[in-house]
Amino acid sequence: MTTVTSHIDDLRIDSQRLWQSLMTLASIGATPKGGVARLALTDLDRQGRDLVVQWAREAGMQVTVDRIGNIFMRRPGRDPRRPPVMTGSHIDTQPTGGKFDGNYGVLAGLEVVRTLNDHGIQTDAPIEVAVWTNEEGSRFVPVMMGSGVFAGAFSLEHAYAATDTHGRSVREELERIGYMGEEEPGEHPMGAYFEAHIEQGPVLEDAGITIGVVQGVLGIRWFDCVVRGMEAHAGPTPMGLRRDALQVATQLMQEVVATALRHAPHGRGTVGMVHVHPNSRNVIPGEVRFSIDLRNHTDESVEQMAQEVRDCARSLSARTGLPIELTLVSSFTAQQFHPQCTQAVERAARLLGHSHMRVVSGAGHDAVYAARRAPAGMIFIPCKDGISHNEVEDALPEHVSAGCNVLLHAMLSHCEGVTGPASAPL
Repeated sequence: MTTVTSHIDDLRIDSQRLWQSLMTLASIGATPKGGVARLALTDLDRQGRDLVVQWAREAGMQVTVDRIGNIFMRRPGRDPRRPPVMTGSHIDTQPTGGKFDGNYGVLAGLEVVRTLNDHGIQTDAPIEVAVWTNEEGSRFVPVMMGSGVFAGAFSLEHAYAATDTHGRSVREELERIGYMGEEEPGEHPMGAYFEAHIEQGPVLEDAGITIGVVQGVLGIRWFDCVVRGMEAHAGPTPMGLRRDALQVATQLMQEVVATALRHAPHGRGTVGMVHVHPNSRNVIPGEVRFSIDLRNHTDESVEQMAQEVRDCARSLSARTGLPIELTLVSSFTAQQFHPQCTQAVERAARLLGHSHMRVVSGAGHDAVYAARRAPAGMIFIPCKDGISHNEVEDALPEHVSAGCNVLLHAMLSHCEGVTGPASAPL
């Protein structure tokens, strides 16, 4: 007879069942190119929610929904007074989304519960799986809406008032699809939170590593920039007498990239959107509007990057005589995950024999807001070519399984008093 400890250490999820669950959910909103288009609070989102809730109830879980539509699926523990060890993610997608972004985190949590049920494992603390509302923000803004309201980042009324391009509000759509619950957001207890997710970038695949132990999420500063010059004919106007807004704008754009390179390894600098006026072949540009996206792993570092870009803009304006307007339009603080949670992920990866490395997330996730309420951590697995928010988004079944097994053991390490039939076959 084996000991209980060795029995728990040998516990593994049902890889085929997890994969089939992912493929079944992906059929709701499936696109011709193999992706998923299941926007938040649409009829397809309702169908996806209904399916996941059905699976949870079949696994013996208790389901509650709060007033922003967040779903909490609970596997009771021996001590109902203990706050649950929670996992989860989202099932809404981008219009050209994939099968794994968000969906993997929800169904990995469900597979953890199914595995515990299969082997008769009991935990002191309850285990819960959350489905957060409107993480993607592709239909309604702000992004990460459900977890943001839960964490108090913005109010329920602010979220309710958000509308889509057709003027339909979050409140109306929650009521229409039947997922406006009664529980006040944020009143739901949470003892710890883990989220499994595809990396959505190329680092793990490039390094040949299976598990990313996520240390935190990059802070973000978004700016809108306007450079104003003077339109003029491209032929008669000598180079030295031009007020070319585009040539000045491109110098600032290059500084955005240079700033990120100076703040390696976690600095990120992107100009993703550019509008040139009048955008004519033989007219010197008179105005350029463009976006600036700056990111780094601490608020101090991303703010330093922002200051360097501001200084460059002032210097360029003084040297060229062209007005440059920089407007901060959005700011997200960097989020460091709790050492106990990141260590639990690292220990689980080591126990399971998976290659692993410490990484940071360049994208926002619901775990960012969950971390404001409880100790939190994330698990990354590679995605093919680092591609996400795209219908070709893909992940290897063995990586999907590995990440879920790491999630299982990381969560169990936070549940305390884990017991089961010591001699149960595995």
